[in-house]
Parts: sequence; C-alpha cells; structure tokens
Amino acid sequence: MTDLLTLDDLAAARRLYGTRVLVRVDFNVPLSDRGEVLDATRIEQALPTVEELAAAGARVILASHCGRPKGKADPRYSLRPAAEVLVRRLGTPVRFAADTIGAEARETVRMLEPGGVCLLENLRFDPGETANDDAFAGALAALAEAYVGEAFGAAHRAHASVVGVPERLGRKAAGRLMVREVEALSRLLGEPERPFVALLGGAKIEGKIDTLANLLPRLDALLVGGGMANTFLAARGLDLADSLVERDRLEVARGILDRAEKLGVEVILPRDLVVTDDLDGHGIVETVPPDRVPAGRKAVDVGPVTREEFAARIAGAKTLFWNGPLGVFEKPPFDGGTREVAQALADCAGYTVIGGGETVAAARQAGVLDALGHVSTGGGAALELLAGRTLPGIAVLEKGGR
Repeated sequence: MTDLLTLDDLAAARRLYGTRVLVRVDFNVPLSDRGEVLDATRIEQALPTVEELAAAGARVILASHCGRPKGKADPRYSLRPAAEVLVRRLGTPVRFAADTIGAEARETVRMLEPGGVCLLENLRFDPGETANDDAFAGALAALAEAYVGEAFGAAHRAHASVVGVPERLGRKAAGRLMVREVEALSRLLGEPERPFVALLGGAKIEGKIDTLANLLPRLDALLVGGGMANTFLAARGLDLADSLVERDRLEVARGILDRAEKLGVEVILPRDLVVTDDLDGHGIVETVPPDRVPAGRKAVDVGPVTREEFAARIAGAKTLFWNGPLGVFEKPPFDGGTREVAQALADCAGYTVIGGGETVAAARQAGVLDALGHVSTGGGAALELLAGRTLPGIAVLEKGGR
C-alpha cells in the first residue's frame, strides 16, 4: 500500500488548535433544479475527518468542485446547498464564502474561531482550478497553514486544489476517507484472497481497458454485463441487432478474451438478454439468447439464466470488485438484473468492493450499500488506481513526497 501521511502525522508534528486547515473534499453531489442536494453520501463520508479536525480546534476550510461549470460562476453548480447539508449533519454553524480566493473567502477564513468550519464556493468557478494555475494555487494555499486531501474522487486530476496547494504547504496529510479508499483498493492489487471475481458492466469498455489489463492476471473469473457485454458478444461474432455495440472496440474485446484464455481466467458473458424495441417500457419486452436478438430490438438487461449464473459465481468469491450496472437500471423494468446481482453481492461472505457513480446508485437503489465491504467514492479514480497508475492527488500526500 502507498505510505500516506495521515491525520495522526499531522497532529503529531504540531498541535492543530487554531491552525487553518484547508480540506479538499469531494462535494460533487447531484443537485435538483431547485438547488437541493439529491444524494448527500459524499458529504456524509467526509464528516469524520471534518469532525476530527474541528474537535482538535483546527479552523477548518472546506474546498470542493461541483459539476462542470467551465471556469465561470454558474448558480446551478453552487455549493451553498452543500453548506446547508453540512449545518444539519454537523449540528453546528458553517460559514459559506461566495468565492474561493477573493476578499469574501479571506474574510470568512479570518472570522473562523478554533473548531469552526467554513465552505468555499465551487473551485471550478475559476479556470485556475483545472489548469493548476500557479497564481490560483498560491492564493488558495495562502488561506491555510496545513492541507488535508479527502477528495479521492478527484485524486486522478492534477488540479490546483489537488496538487498545487499541497505542494505549497509543508504540513499535509490524507484524510480518513482517502486512506480508507487507498487501503481498500490496494487490497485488490496485493494478494487478494481467492477466488477473486470481477463484475464489470456499464455502457462501454472505453475507460476500463487499462483496469482490465492490470486486474486480469489476478482474477479467477470475469463476469461481464451491461452494454459492454454486447461488444464482447459481438467480438465473438454475434449479431446484437440494435443493441449498443462499440464497433471500434471489437478488436480490443477479442484481445481481452484471448488473454483471459491464456491466463486461465474464466470469462462469463450473458447467456440470455432482456431486449426491447422501446426504452420507455411501452413496447415489446422479451428474453432471448444472445444469438437470437430480433431485428429492431436492443439489449437492456441480462436475463434470469445469466443472473443466476452471476449470483452463483459471486456467492463463491472471496474477493469481488464490481463496477458498472448490468442494464438500464434507472428505467424499470430493466433494473432486474442489476438489483438481483447487487443482492448477491450483499449476501456474499467475501470481501466486496464497488466503485463508480452509477454502480453506487444501483447498489443504493437495491438497498444493499450497508452490506458491502467498501463503497468507493471515486469512479474514474478507482479505475485508474486499479489500472496501476500513479494518482497525482495521492502521490503528493505520500511520506517523502513533494
């Protein structure tokens, strides 16, 4: 595992009482049209670190991005609703600054008492954040005396608040959530208890190729569902009619299948598919073998035979990683496969790890989140770490790092 600086190291170096600590959190939460937080999971997962720092008397400055406002202020992506959630969850006042490095931010930080908490406005309202601009990073670092990285979901981005600020502050550490994320995912790359099974779904192979390449030699079985299964089935010569197929990734899929065979990794593709001619559920819905998808139909879920086979493999796993739903889970009745497989994970006695926004949403929809071993807050970051890449937001927090 990566040897990260932790909050214990931060406190041991010098007491935190009165210290201004910038905490890079991940409050990239879904918001309604009325500006309400629809899912506060990411906020809640950062609370232990926030509460620990506040209890130690630190002046806690929270900073995050939300959405993709493209470098300018956009009220649709304001973090003010997140501040309101924080007030309710923490049970204490939370100051909100309507900018990030301007006069209001500086005054808000100046007014903080020991143990106080404030939240800055969306970092991405300034183009300097994603550009890792020197001036922006310097101004943000000037607000604080210490830094805590708690945004695992952004750790694969070399942005100002992720790398520029901690490079400028001598006192820095990974938050409790960041450490937990790295430990959980590193466990899959070390010597995972076997059988080790990966369940991959979602729409596309794109974005998962390197992760697959790095995990494959460690796996005993690979279960593939969702839209990406169509590409693997098509790579085996099947006609999926109107189903989503990445035609430009057929050769990649064949390469993965060939390599899995050479490594002795069993690849299990859907044996039956739920197909329809209308995604709104008003048309024909039927279950067919993957080599008999009727013209004009598209695969939208795995069928009952596949669900049963996947569930059996999951039940026997000692280590399991899941990324990506198995169908169009957000549109019942095409959520059956994802729900049943999510329940199989909940019932699995082995160590289960899930990652990715849609995967977490699917597990929440199935009501099984609390029964899983580790629920990662970072989709892209988790996949990149499992691909064996160095994440800049983690490297900067390593002992002996920059």
